[in-house]
Amino acid sequence: MTSPFTPAGPGYLRVVRASAWYDLVVTAGFATPWTYALLHDALTSWGRALGLGALPPLDPMQTLYANLLGSVVVVWALLRLVRPLPVHGLFDGAARVLFALWQAYAPTHGATRLLWLFFVVEAAFGVVELVPWWRSRRVGCGGGPGSPDAWPAAPSGRKLEA
Repeated sequence: MTSPFTPAGPGYLRVVRASAWYDLVVTAGFATPWTYALLHDALTSWGRALGLGALPPLDPMQTLYANLLGSVVVVWALLRLVRPLPVHGLFDGAARVLFALWQAYAPTHGATRLLWLFFVVEAAFGVVELVPWWRSRRVGCGGGPGSPDAWPAAPSGRKLEA
């Protein structure tokens, strides 16, 4: 029997889905040039109103990169909603660590401090998604519920490797 908050537990899959819903809601506006223009204006207004700074003026390259980011994250979020697997949480947690690193780097180098709000959520989801894997790996040495043998099978039927 596994704990609900191990990668194999039902609580963990709820976290994977919750992070997917967050991504879908927050990044859908980045996915098209038209929605990004509206979102850019809104974020700039909020940044100014909160005293955190505005986004740089909209340009075609910024829009392209925003649309690429939005498109990939929306598809990734939909995958985690339609077919949530524990390994999706592992990879999502790793991606969130990277996103959080760059979201911390940017405002320390002159970007809007509005990014700190996103950083907090990225870091929190990253911790919540990665800690169960770290714990199960530590416990896994003894062959208990967190051992690699207890991890769910991949769609191919093979056991997932850490």
